[in-house]
Amino acid sequence: MTVISQRQDAEPFSTLDGSTIRELMHPSASAARAQSLAEASLAPGVTTTLHLHLHRQTEEVYHILAGSGRMHLDGEQFDVYVGDTVLIAPGTPHCIHNPGVTDLLFLCCCAPAYDDQDTILLDAD
Repeated sequence: MTVISQRQDAEPFSTLDGSTIRELMHPSASAARAQSLAEASLAPGVTTTLHLHLHRQTEEVYHILAGSGRMHLDGEQFDVYVGDTVLIAPGTPHCIHNPGVTDLLFLCCCAPAYDDQDTILLDAD
């Protein structure tokens, strides 16, 4: 099983939350067993889903690589910038918006590994 991956080999796809991701490590295609790591991107003006969402079991960590964003986390809103890292506990409503003029690029680490079936879309605020 794979213990090293190359970004250019990871085909981008859209998740239920509306972001475009590249799975860099995931149990379905690597030696990873308890977590996944993805690179996510949002074009200017885009929000992950038009609604908040949560994950029943998954703890997520977002690490901002490029651009800036507006994080919505459990009723709070705050700006995130390059170098910021955000912890999203299981069951916490969240989304991120890109109000900028360049792509927002961030790493998303999930434990247990990301699974669409663990994602619940919520009503809009």
